[in-house]
Amino acid sequence: MEKVILVGARLKTQFLDNTSLPELERLAQTAGAETAAIFQVRLEAYNPATLIGAGKLQEIAAACQSAGADAVIFDDEITPAQQKNLEEILPVKVLDRTRLILDIFAQRARTQEGKLQVELAQLNYLLPRLSGKGTALMQQKGGIGMRGPGERKLEYDRRRLRARIARLEKEIEQVKKERALRREKRASVPLPQIALIGYTNAGKSTLLNALTGQQAVYADDKLFATLDPTTRRVPMGGGGQMLFTDTVGFIQKLPHSLVSAFRATLEETKFADVLLHIHDASSPQQQAQSRTVRQILTDLKAVRLPVIDVMNKTDMLSAARRRALRAQYPQALFISAQNKQGIPALLKAVEKALHAKWKTRLLRLAANQAHLLAAIYKQCLVLDCQAGADGGLRLRVMATEGNWQNIRQKITSL
Repeated sequence: MEKVILVGARLKTQFLDNTSLPELERLAQTAGAETAAIFQVRLEAYNPATLIGAGKLQEIAAACQSAGADAVIFDDEITPAQQKNLEEILPVKVLDRTRLILDIFAQRARTQEGKLQVELAQLNYLLPRLSGKGTALMQQKGGIGMRGPGERKLEYDRRRLRARIARLEKEIEQVKKERALRREKRASVPLPQIALIGYTNAGKSTLLNALTGQQAVYADDKLFATLDPTTRRVPMGGGGQMLFTDTVGFIQKLPHSLVSAFRATLEETKFADVLLHIHDASSPQQQAQSRTVRQILTDLKAVRLPVIDVMNKTDMLSAARRRALRAQYPQALFISAQNKQGIPALLKAVEKALHAKWKTRLLRLAANQAHLLAAIYKQCLVLDCQAGADGGLRLRVMATEGNWQNIRQKITSL
């Protein structure tokens, strides 16, 4: 296991965030590293060359030597120039929060789509950080159309990376089209769609497993245990089924390259009928985590969707903490996905929220209209269907306004 030293830098005029470095430590642990020391540096101004001052860097370098550290991880994203300068001063590898998260995503990606998205984010991160030294990186051959004694290897590597990025972008664009087709196929099946969103390690995957009664998705007490969205059917209390989708967890300072690469995945939330915002009620940073999730939803333009706040891991709360959260979130549901507590109340709340779009309606078909039954099943969620004495049918359905009008038009046109 590698040993790492964590460094957080904040201006003295800035509010000191006591949640970011502990989270960075958990990220390092998730990546398989052991934290040897933590430095919280307060600055009058950021150093454009090395982020922090020379004196503190010498102190960190000495700590690397004494602790036998393998790497130094900075809590904020450092520029390519800063990384180059830091690597000349510190006797170990230099990483930042973005690179650490990218490494974790690379470990966790399972599907072909996830692997493509992670590789694209990694290459976009790596491209501006390529560096070389003069003729040491020159190719040994020259020729017609080439400059000087040979093309610099650095330029060759950059061109090769750009070509790979272009190919990945094309492949991901194809993935987006395939995802849109799958979404259209799901939309053609009249099932309400619910997205589980929340901070990483809030318990979304555990909740999906509890809702389905099976190991629908891998769940573990780790940051970013699952990356790829998973959709499963869950029975409704009044009949019919709903689609629940587990999404990738959010985190503070989620790298822009990852947001861009995973945009097709993250935007699945925009097509849900209801969002379940899963909170880790046991986390001391619950409020900060909630703000992060809300901000990312705003960035994705998904703020107009109905949101149900769900306080998970309530089996780990003290009575005082539970009372405080109930006062702060009076409309929230309190559950324990691990112990399957509060699941029936959660499903009832979801069904109630769905009625804003999926309204329950009663429908009668005469005997000569029975051929419309297939169209009704295609456009509505049929909760109940009973045969009448006159040979007709009585149905109780859930349907959106558009689908309901289509069905009514077909019935009245006969």
